Amino acid sequence: MIARLSGTLEDKAKDEVLLDVAGVGFRVFCSAQTLSRLPALHEPLNLRIRTLVREDAIDLYGFVEQAEEAMFMLLTSVSHIGPKLAMGILSGMAVDGLCAALQQGDLACLTRLQGVGKKTAERLILELKDKVSALSVSPANTSKAPASLPLSPGAPADVVSALVNLGYKENKARAAVLLAVDHLSEEAELEALLKESLKYCRR
Repeated sequence: MIARLSGTLEDKAKDEVLLDVAGVGFRVFCSAQTLSRLPALHEPLNLRIRTLVREDAIDLYGFVEQAEEAMFMLLTSVSHIGPKLAMGILSGMAVDGLCAALQQGDLACLTRLQGVGKKTAERLILELKDKVSALSVSPANTSKAPASLPLSPGAPADVVSALVNLGYKENKARAAVLLAVDHLSEEAELEALLKESLKYCRR
């Protein structure tokens, strides 16, 4: 199984990247957390990889940090939590914040994540509350950990608010805005940033 890939970042979208490794292009699914930490296009990139084999495909899931990879494995160990839902959860909440929510049994926080209803949140808490303590997350910092990816005040935050008002989930909106900011800049005009963010939301 593939456990690590080192190559050149050729392209990235709202939930995946194309990594060129010695002339071979690998499509790797990533969370918004990982996407926000990637270098510029055509720069070197190393990713930790989890390989999941299905009847009709071999899917690769990539992570910059070991803690996020470990959380992905914990999430997918829970019944009815597949890799796509796990990545969606990781896109909407940083690992420290997720650990804190699980340990504190914070249903309200968990149900704000896309695809996570009350029953799923309860199951996550039941099965992972004790297990997440094994992750290398400082307990002293969990209460201060952001529940979602930070965005600069001004246009980026305003665009997230606008997308939520249009009916998109907050974590999907944040992921889209982060990609739009990466493509344009944080100084981009609100209208341009909203237009670019909508492209990612609709994919």
